[in-house]
Amino acid sequence: MSVNRSAGAGVATTADRDARTQHRVIIAEDEVLLREGLGNLLEEGGFTVLERVGDGEELIRAVRQRAPDLVLADIRMPPSHATEGLDAAQTIRAEAPQIGIVLLSAHIVVEEALALLQSGPGTGYLLKSRVLDVPGFLETLDLVASGGSILDPALVQELVDAKHREDPLAELTAREREVLALMAEGRSNAGIARHLWVTEGTVEKHVRSILGKLPLPSTADDHRRVLAVVTYLNSR
Repeated sequence: MSVNRSAGAGVATTADRDARTQHRVIIAEDEVLLREGLGNLLEEGGFTVLERVGDGEELIRAVRQRAPDLVLADIRMPPSHATEGLDAAQTIRAEAPQIGIVLLSAHIVVEEALALLQSGPGTGYLLKSRVLDVPGFLETLDLVASGGSILDPALVQELVDAKHREDPLAELTAREREVLALMAEGRSNAGIARHLWVTEGTVEKHVRSILGKLPLPSTADDHRRVLAVVTYLNSR
């Protein structure tokens, strides 16, 4: 992703600055250059940066002392670089649910993101690369500080893909789902054909396609039509 430095990019308008100076922020990032860069970026964008800290414990201390409107934190910080940022965020959310929280991550981890988002409104989860889109990044922080929530587009796609992978009927067409639903009602191919006003041969083609797309065993010991119906019922 390229940095957006077009005319006016990264530079807050007077109206933006006036609104954002009301947003008091604490930054938690263990990499000094990134921490200072984020602080400078936010200040140039009109936010009031209260403190810049380097680990989860310092973040919790600073939040308790300064009561910010927004926390911007790396999800992995010392000592183990595991989930210290997320752990601190959950502590902050439990003690002060009105504080907006944005977690930054080098890589999308769905479980971490969902753990934060399930904690309530005023949350954000972004890849660090999104910082390069300066205006969009500042708008995101403004939104979360005002009580909104936002997900990184990469996470949204990951969730969509995961849902697609977990749905055993995902590969079926709308017509094939309709045929499978009628199969689940106990109808024969002839009965399905009469219901859908199509030929029995057409239904047979749909059934073959359904059995080919569903993750079903093909051994002689299994009745694949019954297994297809069971798969349909379990997915509902």
